[in-house]
Amino acid sequence: MKVCYTDQARTDVESAFAWYELQQKGLGLQFLFHLETAIEQILEFPETGAPIHGPLRRKLIRKFPFSVFYSTEKKLLVIHAVFDNRKDPKKRPDSESAGD
Repeated sequence: MKVCYTDQARTDVESAFAWYELQQKGLGLQFLFHLETAIEQILEFPETGAPIHGPLRRKLIRKFPFSVFYSTEKKLLVIHAVFDNRKDPKKRPDSESAGD
């Protein structure tokens, strides 16, 4: 299955990586490692993420307060957002953002 990031998801990852690197050198790389691990788990078992609405699912990232919001479309895994769970839950991706 091919992985595709939306512009929003790319921005989320870049921002989180930069912030963690500012906190401690190498922490951003740890974040990316755990993000990649979560995506590998999704690729292996796409239905295990918690259903949010319609095709949108949520997978928590281990050791970091982030969630991957994704959907699967045929042979494509679409990462819609990598959301910081410390933010206002009203700003979480929903069915509206899944169509972007």
